[in-house]
Amino acid sequence: MEELAPKEEFIADKILKIRNQKVLIDADLATLYGVTTKALKQQVRRNIERFPEDFMFELTKEEFEILRCQIGTSSWGGTRYSPMAFTEQGVAMLSSVLGSPTAVQVNIQIMRVFVKMRNLITRYEELLEKVEALEASALEQNEHIIQIYEVIKELVEPAYKNRQPIGYRVKEGYERYIRKHQAN
Repeated sequence: MEELAPKEEFIADKILKIRNQKVLIDADLATLYGVTTKALKQQVRRNIERFPEDFMFELTKEEFEILRCQIGTSSWGGTRYSPMAFTEQGVAMLSSVLGSPTAVQVNIQIMRVFVKMRNLITRYEELLEKVEALEASALEQNEHIIQIYEVIKELVEPAYKNRQPIGYRVKEGYERYIRKHQAN
């Protein structure tokens, strides 16, 4: 049975983000399960009470158009109905509705992919936190280096440079007076 299950990369490529949720579209799921989209949708509609909105939702016309534009060519052909989008919980519920051995094996693979994706996101968030901590530490170190530089600069420059000079100050008018009397 394991060889009937699709590869994880293939499943991961089919997972989309719609309405801030990771979902699989009905046509892609039908292909994975080896059934027609029509049969899949019929089973869902017959068991609609098992699919609340956080498990499955239908795409709006706008969402469908955006999706079609992103994919390039429509794999759904000239469908008359909006595609259904299934969240992870909805996909899990689908295996109980379809009930075939293939559906069970495919479902296991899909659940593994969702778990791996969640783990990757967690690792990414942990890595991001570490990078931010390093940045903060580097900024703190830079501030310490600037302070050390300022202290060294004060030590190198003579401390008396900014002091008032000691002694007599010669005023401009007094200099002219001295020159005038020295000439006589």
